[in-house]
Amino acid sequence: MKIAYLLNSVSRKAGGLFEICKRLAQTTCDEKEIVVLGVEDEFTKTDLIEWAPLRPTIFSPVFARSFGYAPGYAQYLAKACPDIAHVHGLWTYSSLAGYRWHRRTNRPLIYTAHGMLAPWALRNSAWKKRLVCRLWEDAAHRSAACFHVNSEAEHLMLRQHGLRNPICIVPNGIDLPASQSSDSSLISGLASIARGRKLLLYLGRLHPKKNLVNLIRAWKEALNTYPPTLSSWVLAIAGWDQGGHEAQLRQLTTDLRLLTSVIFLGPQFGADKEACYRACDAFILPSLSEGLPMTVLEASAYARPVLMTPECNLPEGFATGAALQIGTTPKEIAAGLKQLIEMSDDDRKAVGARGRVLVVEKFSWPRIGEQMRSVYEWVLGGGRVPETLRLSETGATR
Repeated sequence: MKIAYLLNSVSRKAGGLFEICKRLAQTTCDEKEIVVLGVEDEFTKTDLIEWAPLRPTIFSPVFARSFGYAPGYAQYLAKACPDIAHVHGLWTYSSLAGYRWHRRTNRPLIYTAHGMLAPWALRNSAWKKRLVCRLWEDAAHRSAACFHVNSEAEHLMLRQHGLRNPICIVPNGIDLPASQSSDSSLISGLASIARGRKLLLYLGRLHPKKNLVNLIRAWKEALNTYPPTLSSWVLAIAGWDQGGHEAQLRQLTTDLRLLTSVIFLGPQFGADKEACYRACDAFILPSLSEGLPMTVLEASAYARPVLMTPECNLPEGFATGAALQIGTTPKEIAAGLKQLIEMSDDDRKAVGARGRVLVVEKFSWPRIGEQMRSVYEWVLGGGRVPETLRLSETGATR
């Protein structure tokens, strides 16, 4: 079995997809069974080492880097002669290259949409996506041997979108952190920034989809209605800017006079990201749309209590008491903040501990790798249908 992973970016520029695709590839197949193709960006040379023992093949882009057209990408794919091409993400050249390869070889194509067919995502740059759909994306989707989604909610969303292909539900995985940090100085630095207050962390892209504007407004409302918040908690927003959204968030923070209780940490990777999770007392994701958010799983792996919206598509968190549910409006988020703040330290720790158990039992990477490999084997050879697979609109597996 030989699998080709077709990506636009193989670096941190891909956001959460970097960790997801990297670990899925590493835990599903060995280095002799998989090839990884990507398009170069400013972080590629630094981040390639993270793929070891895999060695992605990188191509220099021409024209718009966001589309990722790279001469040689399709030719290399043809020479690699994989049994399956697994495309991660939509709307870019890697998807087109995969579809053309499938047309030439008649070998199976698998798509992981990573939430990119969600209604919210489709409304973003809608006219460009409609054009791409007409040119090739719709035909490519219909031709796929299987779609891979992260949750039952995303499975239903793809059915509503009109896809009739087999769909496998294999969630994102997580690596459990070590019991102690390798760099306590980073944690101490964050503690000094908090100045003795508890730290509520957001970590991820600074993008309108993450609903951070309403989070900041909710924080202001919480301070107004529950003044002790100002002296006991600080909101830390960590992440990389996309489309200038950070400037809007900083301006809103200034306008609402929150400069002493809302801090911006900038992009956090590697040991810096680990320090954020270890230093925080709780984690929040007020997102409007997610496939299955890695940051929530990461926070839970560190046994941190989580506040999140149902749109994060992780209902297991609510069902097991591993997360507090919030809505997307400032008033709804503020209600969740009040609930968190009023909890005792022991109660918050209990929520975090349940999150850790959930991650261990359902979202560890070795388990996820086994599930994905069984899908590849089914696509190639048929036989027994994996438990993760849905062959019909009703969700039955045959």
